[in-house]
Amino acid sequence: MEAIKKVTVLLKKIKESRPVIHHITNYVTMNDSANIVLAVGGSPIMANDMAEVEEVVAISRALVLNIGTPNHDNFRSMLLAGKKANELGIPIVFDPVGAGATTFRKEICSRLLTDIKPAVIKGNISEIMQLAGLNGYFHGIDSYLDIDNGKELVRELAGKLNCIVAATGRRDMVSDGEITFIINNGHEMLSRITGTGCMTSSLIGAFCSVTQDYLTGAAGGIMAMGISGQLAFGSLLPNEGVGTFKARLFDSVCKLSEDTFIKEGEVDVE
Repeated sequence: MEAIKKVTVLLKKIKESRPVIHHITNYVTMNDSANIVLAVGGSPIMANDMAEVEEVVAISRALVLNIGTPNHDNFRSMLLAGKKANELGIPIVFDPVGAGATTFRKEICSRLLTDIKPAVIKGNISEIMQLAGLNGYFHGIDSYLDIDNGKELVRELAGKLNCIVAATGRRDMVSDGEITFIINNGHEMLSRITGTGCMTSSLIGAFCSVTQDYLTGAAGGIMAMGISGQLAFGSLLPNEGVGTFKARLFDSVCKLSEDTFIKEGEVDVE
């Protein structure tokens, strides 16, 4: 309950300060990522040209890097923006979408993790396994791993990289290398629409923008998506499907409150 209360404090800060969240993200979900930040109370900016990313980072409170649709220009922009964010003490959320799927993505992940220091790395368990140098089974962007092994993997990688590592799946795991949160919110319908993982990274960026407690910030972003997914599904009528669910998901994020987190949040601390 203490962890959930800390998250609610961050939610209030987001709504009060409307932090600018800079994204260099994938083209498939860019609009949804921007709108989810607006829904939670932040202010998104999606600048990705090398000519301006350093200036944009300087006026932002967090930077979200997402390699879902990688290209060489965006990669160079990510390096420039990431280095500037590190210089200014601005938290970086790195979403290694499809890590390990191609040689190019492997090279991007390796270079980014060498040249910049993220505050949070968020991926599904397959992507986290790839970052850890393990031979994880890769199928699209979905795979599964035993929860106990997953906890150890997340904890060890967080310690190795000295940052928060979050692995999403049937149960979400977030660790700083010592403390691990197991989050039990969410609904399988979230996997039926494109972009919920990318939107989760954007929410993490919003929560981390108002704190230096990035463990709580990462947990807050993941809980926000999970709880909203549950509420959106619960509101559906029998003749309503994924289209209505997506609209209700944004509504649910927009209406998140302290009471919602306390009532619906399910977190174990280990």
